[in-house]
Amino acid sequence: MATRIAIAALSLCLALSVSLAALAQEDKPEKNHIRIGYSVQSTTFSIPFLAIEAGLFRDEGLDVEFIRTAGSLAPMVLVSQDVDFSIMSAFLLIPASVRYKDPVILGGFSTRFTGTTLVSRPEIRSAKDLRGKIVGVQRPGDAVERNARFALRHLGLDPDKDVKLIYFGSNEVLWSALETNRASAAILSPPRTVLARKAGMHFLVSIADLKIDYQGAALTSRRSFIKSYPNVSLRTVRALVRGVHFFKTRREETIKILSKFFRTTDQDALDELWTVYSAAIPAKPYASEVAVQAVINHLSESDPRYAEHKPAEFIDARILSQLDRSGYIDRLYAGKK
Repeated sequence: MATRIAIAALSLCLALSVSLAALAQEDKPEKNHIRIGYSVQSTTFSIPFLAIEAGLFRDEGLDVEFIRTAGSLAPMVLVSQDVDFSIMSAFLLIPASVRYKDPVILGGFSTRFTGTTLVSRPEIRSAKDLRGKIVGVQRPGDAVERNARFALRHLGLDPDKDVKLIYFGSNEVLWSALETNRASAAILSPPRTVLARKAGMHFLVSIADLKIDYQGAALTSRRSFIKSYPNVSLRTVRALVRGVHFFKTRREETIKILSKFFRTTDQDALDELWTVYSAAIPAKPYASEVAVQAVINHLSESDPRYAEHKPAEFIDARILSQLDRSGYIDRLYAGKK
């Protein structure tokens, strides 16, 4: 009898504990303030900024900080939970994911290098003129250097023998180096390609013409964050999907926001940005397994252990797929809510 009473009492305590835990969970305030990091001042990295300025996160009940960090630090800022989401290349994300397991790709805004060009100074008109000269890139081993190497080989030059690759650190500094003759050629993307054209520079190789698959700007987060805040994660991805739609369908408003993001009023540059990227950014911004595999191949060149991994290990498309399967994205482009 005493045993039955004890068991009943224990069961009651457990039931009360479960009920209180449920109430505590219900009473826990929803996380409405999030931080999104980005590592490059580039159009494909600007979608969160566009969504903030257009009020799309506000529509989702989210308050957002958009925080720039140095590219090399972007993965650690995500891992350390200083940001909740980040826009970075798979080249930066994958090593962090292999080491810490938590970082993951939710979607992607670029799977090829649209608009990226090997540009040379006015006096450099051919591959022959570029021999022995300095070619500007960003960081050792990154996608920009890889593009430069592809472009140089396309011109019949050996990147390790015929030119000198110098690392300048960022898109902005690359243009400055080319403009001030610290580099004879450099990899540039819009809007700096417009400035280069106006300055009489030569466009030696369009990287887009080489049709290289490569997962560039990717929406990333932590698996642990998505598990803890599934609703916030859904609302964030939905706001960014709407940001892509806004970019593609509301030209004048988008150009005004890009003017603020790039801190330029050059109308030609802004027009080119919109023209190039409104067509290039996918309406359904899935990460591409083919493009992620290209990044794995790239990383494997310096560390063969990366070859043991598959793209699916680094991609979690469930949230985007949920929106897609519901018809939400198709309705956006059909002009329906």
